[in-house]
Amino acid sequence: MTISATTRVQTDGGAEPSSPSRRLRARNPRTGKEDYVVTPPSPSEVESLAASLRNAQRRWRDLGIEGRIEVMLRWADAIDSEHDRIATAEGIDTGRRRVSDEVPYMVSAAVRDWCAKAPGIVESAVLEGRSSVMPDVTFTTQLDPYALVGIISPWNHPFLLSSTDAIPALIAGCAVLVKPSEITPRFIEPVMASIARVPELAAVFAYVPGAADVGRTLIDNVDALCFTGSVSTGRTVAAACASRFIPAFLELGGKDAAIVTSSADPSSAAAAVLKGSVHNTGQLCFSTERIYVDRTIYDTFVAELVSQSEALELTYPDPSHGHIGPFILEQQAKIVDDQLQDAVDRGATLLTGGTSVKLGGGLYMRPTVVVGVDHTMKLMTEETFGPVMPVMPFEGIDEAVNLANDTEFGLSGAVISGSVEESEAIARRLDAGAISLQDTSLTIGIMRDVEKVAFKGSGLGGSRMGPAGLLRFLRKKALILRTGPVVGMDALAEHSRGQ
Repeated sequence: MTISATTRVQTDGGAEPSSPSRRLRARNPRTGKEDYVVTPPSPSEVESLAASLRNAQRRWRDLGIEGRIEVMLRWADAIDSEHDRIATAEGIDTGRRRVSDEVPYMVSAAVRDWCAKAPGIVESAVLEGRSSVMPDVTFTTQLDPYALVGIISPWNHPFLLSSTDAIPALIAGCAVLVKPSEITPRFIEPVMASIARVPELAAVFAYVPGAADVGRTLIDNVDALCFTGSVSTGRTVAAACASRFIPAFLELGGKDAAIVTSSADPSSAAAAVLKGSVHNTGQLCFSTERIYVDRTIYDTFVAELVSQSEALELTYPDPSHGHIGPFILEQQAKIVDDQLQDAVDRGATLLTGGTSVKLGGGLYMRPTVVVGVDHTMKLMTEETFGPVMPVMPFEGIDEAVNLANDTEFGLSGAVISGSVEESEAIARRLDAGAISLQDTSLTIGIMRDVEKVAFKGSGLGGSRMGPAGLLRFLRKKALILRTGPVVGMDALAEHSRGQ
């Protein structure tokens, strides 16, 4: 069964979709207008699609890894062919220009990289040998993919994060059903067009639009679930998966800390922190949201951070010029504004920037440096997801480590100092899954090279990075052979003990 990915309606006129009670309207983050409509599938349509994907998965599995790689490489070419349509759609979804243009290339490169790495990863996971306890028993490993993997992905990086788990799952031999965020649905149509170019892949890989109700139906019909999003929603997803006894791989929120020591160069450290905090308008799970600076360089660092922040420009009115784009989600601007107001009410000072402003219907925020902060403020304890840099001084490394670890989150972080050795020694004491040394936000550069897990409330399940990013979709089955005669019950009788 085929379900149309989207039904599009422009506000300047066009056919209304057939089921108005189920329509979802998407807001354009640059204009503020709801200029796009999708009609999500009904529960029975999701169930039917899931069954179709599951049935096709057996043929997909039986292609073998080399056969699946050949198909996936054709999809990488198809993504490149659909590049302009995907980039344009995602650009409208997110209000970005440059990043949206880069994302299709990033996804096709990820496909090719996984295809190159996958055979070696799978080969290394197959264990064969002889029992260390029973010499006449040998064993080998069967790697059995989950039949159908469900993916619920977020709005801040629509195509990239919807494909991050899908690519290795497909190479592993799973069928995949993706529900992206209803906030950013425009990219689904051109991505589905790229999938349709590869019939073998189209049989086992699909996107469906929709909100939480579609996500719940998806969970009820898959064998494993990958979710990227907030901690609160992640808890709900985890409970739903637990009730079905299916694995849940959760990549949740962050409140990344950066520690800047007395030996660091203030200007270079400020540049690293600024990039880590305001890239993508701060709408990244690994955005730098807390900055702890040794008091001896605190004033110099803050002055540098303010100066560099004030040199950045909004991408308004020209989306092809500037550094900071609009908030994708209107509600997110309100959350950040609330955190800033709470901080000011508790004694903090905004040195540059400020709360969100409406420009041309979109909501923007200049890079905002905040001092006089402490851990009684929402700005230092709750995920922000905006271009805000709260800076707090510390007296010694022990205090810096304690402050950085004083959080319910543990996604990633950063340490910047005068030497790699000093930064690494501090990083080893931090409770987070990936620590950038001498820079911030380096996780994106090693997605398929090294494994890391989320600490504390920032996630659950195996690493989505490195070899585990593929192997977690393969159940390991041991095939055990006795090469000698069968041992009967006489050898296990009570009266044979010690004989």
